[in-house]
Amino acid sequence: MTMPQLLVTAVVTLVAVTVTFGIARARKRYDTIDTFWGLGFAIVALAAFPFGDGPLPLRLVVVLLTVVWGVRLSVHLHLRNHKLPEDPRYARMGHRPLKMFLRVYLFQAVVLYFVSLPVQFAVDGTGIGVLGWLGVAVWVVGFAFETIGDDQLRRFKADPASKGKVLDTGLWRYTRHPNYFGDACVWWGLYLLACSTWPGAATILSPVAMTFTLARGTGKPMLEKGMARTRPAYAHYVERTSGFFPLPPKKVTPR
Repeated sequence: MTMPQLLVTAVVTLVAVTVTFGIARARKRYDTIDTFWGLGFAIVALAAFPFGDGPLPLRLVVVLLTVVWGVRLSVHLHLRNHKLPEDPRYARMGHRPLKMFLRVYLFQAVVLYFVSLPVQFAVDGTGIGVLGWLGVAVWVVGFAFETIGDDQLRRFKADPASKGKVLDTGLWRYTRHPNYFGDACVWWGLYLLACSTWPGAATILSPVAMTFTLARGTGKPMLEKGMARTRPAYAHYVERTSGFFPLPPKKVTPR
């Protein structure tokens, strides 16, 4: 990607986030940015596609994987959130438009753009190759973990008998966050597709940043803090279940 091409995708990202901010104001729900998150990556990938000079099969694979992941995530989050009250994280910040745009929406635009760099450079790659096919395999594993994990959690929450309990079956038996682990795998897979060139390989900080955010930033820690307050059995679940990478559960004697 040349500087003018990177500038175009940056402008596309900013415009898309600004439009989303307008929709959020009209809805009076600033958590609309969560629904946009996955779709934003799909938009960036589609914007980068015409500028890529890599082989057409490579460009199609990169864009297809990004769009499929992004659209699925956006649809999932919209269906999950639209009937619920606004996410407390945004409600606590108040509904001051300028503050929300600068602190939330503009910040999300910067993060989205940075994380999407492997996709932007992958469309300039020399071909799929061994690393590329490994990337596709890692993407498939991640997409499966994220999709299946989200579906298992949706069914668990929909069952009245699950109220106050902790989901510890299926993928959730092996990791407390199969969806977050899957999300990280998706981005490492896309990064591997970018590794056919040195500029693409140099975008390694993008999947690192995504993984850190999920495992140590606003993902897992914030969610687990709330779970520990509302579900007494969660502490025991934490003791026996891996926090991120899937592992066999530990044998822990209940207290």
